[in-house]
Amino acid sequence: MATTYPVTRWNVGAVTITRVIEIEGPSPGTFLFEAATPERLLQHAWLKPRFLTEDGRTIGAIHAFVVESEGKNILVDTCVGNDKPRSIANWHMRQGRFLEDLLEAGFPREAIDTVLCTHLHVDHVGWNTMRMDGHWVPTFREARYLIGRKEWEHWSQQPPPPDGDVYGDSVKPVLDAGLVDLVESDHRVTPEVTLEPTPGHTPGHVSVRIRSHGHEAVITGDLMHHPVQCAEPDWASRFDVDPQKARRTRRAFLERHADRPVLVLGTHFATPTGGRIVRDGRAWRFEVA
Repeated sequence: MATTYPVTRWNVGAVTITRVIEIEGPSPGTFLFEAATPERLLQHAWLKPRFLTEDGRTIGAIHAFVVESEGKNILVDTCVGNDKPRSIANWHMRQGRFLEDLLEAGFPREAIDTVLCTHLHVDHVGWNTMRMDGHWVPTFREARYLIGRKEWEHWSQQPPPPDGDVYGDSVKPVLDAGLVDLVESDHRVTPEVTLEPTPGHTPGHVSVRIRSHGHEAVITGDLMHHPVQCAEPDWASRFDVDPQKARRTRRAFLERHADRPVLVLGTHFATPTGGRIVRDGRAWRFEVA
């Protein structure tokens, strides 16, 4: 039986942000970070119990955010998806209930106006499409799919990755359907929602900035995968295309937002997901909202 997760919402001025979870739970820290042994992770006691187990395993999530702004429903990243051959066991040929959970959160597929991909990795584009009558078809047929031009130019020249033909099953079908807009890294989606270039994890990676009525939030994408990277900003993800650039981007992000009233929503941060960056000696930590 597929797991049912609670829905979380935040209000940022006039904008509402809804989190819909596909997968959440523990995994070995070294899955993401080579240096993240249990001994190293357990040195950061503030991570427990929300982001770290008692035995030193990281807790993470794969989820999407629906941003309601100026009458639009903007779906940020579309997780892993169902029915797709993938190399990671619990992503392979999934039969999850993401679309049902999205509907129960108040968003039937036809209500999504915009699908926004922070980048084109496997766990951010999966529900771009769904299997129907033996073919991959766009899941959100009423939406425009926004993909960064620089991101597209990079991945369209690459061979299929070990995780499967992500381009073939999750990107090409929406291109072929004429639903994609290639946008610049600072594209404005609405007056309240803009993209922000945060390269390194991938060449065209973007975060999502929300500003409304004097309030501010940012959806990180994968510039950070886990709150431990606040304390260990030089820990590069195994999946970073350019680890050095990713480190510079992450440090700049932490410096910019530390001790400011900006709601940070980590794209892979476990429940409660939202919080603020605060200085902690020579590094930082993540303080839940």
